[in-house]
Amino acid sequence: MTRKSAAHSVEAFLEMMSAERGASRNTLEAYRRDLTAFEESAGELKAATREDIKRYLAKLARSGAAATSQARRLSTLRQYFAFLYAEGMRGDDPTLAVEAPRRARPLPKILSPEDVSALIAAAREKAGHSAEGKRLLCLVEMLYAAGLRVTELVTLPLAAVKRRDNFLFVKGKGDKERVAPLNGEARKAIEAYLDVRAGFLPRVRSAAAERYLFPSRGAEGHITRRRCHQMLKELAVDAGVDPDRLSPHVLRHAFATHLVEGGADLRSVQTMLGHSDISTTQIYTHVASERLKRVVNTAHPLAKKRK
Repeated sequence: MTRKSAAHSVEAFLEMMSAERGASRNTLEAYRRDLTAFEESAGELKAATREDIKRYLAKLARSGAAATSQARRLSTLRQYFAFLYAEGMRGDDPTLAVEAPRRARPLPKILSPEDVSALIAAAREKAGHSAEGKRLLCLVEMLYAAGLRVTELVTLPLAAVKRRDNFLFVKGKGDKERVAPLNGEARKAIEAYLDVRAGFLPRVRSAAAERYLFPSRGAEGHITRRRCHQMLKELAVDAGVDPDRLSPHVLRHAFATHLVEGGADLRSVQTMLGHSDISTTQIYTHVASERLKRVVNTAHPLAKKRK
C-alpha cells in the first residue's frame, strides 16, 4: 500500500466529514494534523493494526500528553477507520477493541473543619444583629449539616422542617427522595430563622412563596441559587476564608469529606448525598487521603527535616 494511497484515503475522509457531517475548516485541519501525527510516529496510516494504535497511544502517554489529547487523537482514528470500513477500503476496524485513556477526575475543592468553623462563627455573629443574618446562618448550617445541593436547599418546602426530628426528607435529582441528617446546631438555626421568616415573604400574598422555607419576592418565589452563592462569598470575606474556595457545593463536599475523615462508611455517605452510584461517592476517599498526606508532609517532624 503506497503513501499516495494513504493520502488519498485521508482526503476522501476529510471530504466526507465536510460534506456529510458539516465539519468546519478548523475541525478538518485538526483531523488532518492528528492523522499526519500518527503516520509520522507509528508508520503507515491506512494499514495500521490494533497493536500499532495501542503502541502509539502508549507512546503519547509516556511523552506526557494529557488524557484529553490522547482521547481526541483516538477519536480521530476511530472516525477515519470507521470511514475506511464503511467504504470498503478496509475489511476491519482496528480501533474497535482499543480503550480510550481514562481521564483523571479532578478532586473537588474542600474546606478544612477550621474553615467551616470560621464560616459558622461569622454567620452567628450576623445572626445576632439581623433577620438576614439568621437566614444566612440557617443556610450555612443546613448546607453543611445535611450535604444538600443548592437547588435542593433553595426549593426546600417549609413543610420539610416542620417535623422536630433530626433529619429532612429531601427530593433530589430525578425526584428521588432521601433522608438527610440535621444536627442540633442546624435545628437551632432553623428555629431562630422561622421566627423571622415572615419578613421575607412578598407584601402581596403569594402561595408559591409561602410554600418555600426560604421565600423571596422574586418571580420564582424562593431565594435563587445565584443569591445563595453571593451570600456565601460575602460571608467568606467576613470569615477570612478565600471566597474563590467557597460555594454551596463546596460545603456539600466538606460535609462528605469530613464524614469520611471521621470514619463514616461509604454506603452511608452515598445514601446521605443521594448518589445513585457509589463510584461517585468514592472520590471523597481520595480527597480525604490527599488531605491527610498534606497534613503529614507539613506537620510531621521527619517531613520538616527533609525540606
